[in-house]
Amino acid sequence: MTNAAHPFDALMEITARPPAVFVKGEGSWLWDDTGKRYLDFIQGWAVNCLGHSPPAIAEALAAQAKLLITPSPAYYNAVSLKLAKALVDKSCFDQVFFANSGGEANEGAIKLARKYGALHKGSAYEIITFEGGFHGRTLATMSASGKKAFEPLFEPKVPGFPKAKLNDLASVKRLISEKTVAVMLEPIQGEAGVWAATDQFLKELRALTEAHGLLLIFDEIQTGMGRTGKLFHYQHAEIEPDIMTLGKGIGGGVPLAALLATKKASCFEHGDQGGTFNGNPLMCAAGLAVLEQVSQREFLKAAVDAGLFLESELQKLSARHGLGDVRGRGLLLALDLKLPISASIAAEAFEAGVLLNAPQPEALRFMPALNVTREEILLMIERLDAILTKAGAARRVA
Repeated sequence: MTNAAHPFDALMEITARPPAVFVKGEGSWLWDDTGKRYLDFIQGWAVNCLGHSPPAIAEALAAQAKLLITPSPAYYNAVSLKLAKALVDKSCFDQVFFANSGGEANEGAIKLARKYGALHKGSAYEIITFEGGFHGRTLATMSASGKKAFEPLFEPKVPGFPKAKLNDLASVKRLISEKTVAVMLEPIQGEAGVWAATDQFLKELRALTEAHGLLLIFDEIQTGMGRTGKLFHYQHAEIEPDIMTLGKGIGGGVPLAALLATKKASCFEHGDQGGTFNGNPLMCAAGLAVLEQVSQREFLKAAVDAGLFLESELQKLSARHGLGDVRGRGLLLALDLKLPISASIAAEAFEAGVLLNAPQPEALRFMPALNVTREEILLMIERLDAILTKAGAARRVA
C-alpha cells in the first residue's frame, strides 16, 4: 500500500492545474490559501451565474438542509415540484426531469429522442449533431460531440451521431435519412471557442426539422439561465425546440441540471430513466433561488448591459493590440488572439490575479457572473491589457 506524498497526489491527474488552493469566494472574487485574491471571469465555466457563494443560494441551502435533504426520487418532494412548475411556466416546455450534471441531462435527451424514434418513427435513432459541438463526457455525449480531441478516446464510440456544420443548413439536409430522429445543437458552441448559430439558421433549422417530423434539441447547458441576455437562448430566435437541456447556471454552483420537453416529446415510460439524487430538495432549493433572481426583468436587463459593456471594452482592447474579432452574445464572449498564445496569456493572467479561460489555442473565453460590475470588467481589461502589451513587446524582440 502506498500513500500520496503530497496532498495533490490523492486526486487523479485529469487536467493541468496551477498549485493554488482556493478556500473562499465572494461575488466575482476568489481567495487562495495564501490570501491572494483573484478576479474570476470563468466562474466554473459559466456555473456561478450569481457569483461565488451568493447569499440567496447559501440561505436557501441552509434552510432546506434543516427541513429535508432527500426522500429519494421514488417519492415527490415539494421543492422539485415548485422548481419544475416554475421552469415550465417560464418556457415553452411541458415537463421536466431533473439531473445532476449537464452531461447527464444531455444523456437523457439522447435517450428520450431515441425512445421517441422507437415509438413514433420506425425505430429511427440517429441524432444529427455538429462539428465543434460539446455535449458532455459520458460515452454517448462524447460521441454526440464534435470535439476533435474526443475522436481517438474510449473506442468504440456510441454510433448514431452524424455531424453537420454550424450555420450550414445544406449540410444538415444531406444527413437526414429514414434513420434520423432529431437534430441536437448548442446555440453557441462554447468549448469550440464561442461560435454562435445565427438566429436565422436556428429559424431555418426549426422549419427543416418540422418538415421532416424530427425533434429539435437545444443544449442550453452553457447558454441558458440568462447567460446570453434572455432566460433561454432559443427565445432570441423566437422558435420553440422540442427538448432543451439546462445545467451549469441553473444551480448557481451546486450540481443541478434539467431535461425539459414538450408533451409531444415526453415519452419515457416507468423504468426508462432515473437517478438516485435526481430532483433532491437541497439542489432544487438552490435552483429556485437562482431562477427567482435570474428571471427578473431588471436582472436580465443589467446582465445585457454588462455584456454589451464587456463586448465594447474587448473590442477596444482588440483594436489596441491588433487582435481579431470579439464573438458571442451577452456574457458568453470570446476574443480572437490571432495567434496560438491563449494558454500562455491565461497563465500570465492567473499570476496577475485574473482567471481567464483558453478553450482554443487562439481564443480567450469570458464567462463572468451575470451580476459582474463595470468596475470589475474594467479591472480585468486593465490587467489583460498589460499582459497583451508585454506579450506584444516580447514578440517584437523575438
